[in-house]
Amino acid sequence: MGRTRFDDLNCGIARSLEVLGDWWTLLIIRDAFFGLRRFADFRQHLGISRNVLSQRLRHLTEHGILDRVDVGEHGERFEYQLTDKGEALLPILTTLREWGDEWVFGEGNEPLVMRERRSGDRLPPTLVRNQEGRLVTRREIRAEAGPGADASLRRVFGADRVRTEKVRERPRKA
Repeated sequence: MGRTRFDDLNCGIARSLEVLGDWWTLLIIRDAFFGLRRFADFRQHLGISRNVLSQRLRHLTEHGILDRVDVGEHGERFEYQLTDKGEALLPILTTLREWGDEWVFGEGNEPLVMRERRSGDRLPPTLVRNQEGRLVTRREIRAEAGPGADASLRRVFGADRVRTEKVRERPRKA
């Protein structure tokens, strides 16, 4: 049985998973953020097979997350570099790492500590904030159909749904 594909789903999360949803893919991107660039370095650090690594690197370059750059040393020699699209994944990888640090390893057992190079200060957790910078919880957020929503998504998250959600909201405790 083949893997379910998400190409046709009208959902930003589903379509992103179509590009990033394989664990090797995220680990390759993680390693690229930490400075790995060469096929052999990815392979050695990850312990990944040649064919799987080749497939994932090809997939990431086809989707514009990595560039394959000929560095021209001793004939053809390539490196993989994050594109702007790849660099935009930093908050996602950071949040995923933070979740793992808290819920998998536990406080005080974090495998990596992230610090700002210039100041040496530990980075604060990545949190969801509103336009004024105030922290926002899940209960303070609502989803609504956006400009790219298809008919199915508009039915689920259209104006009627928003009114229903407002009625069902629980009163907040003081």
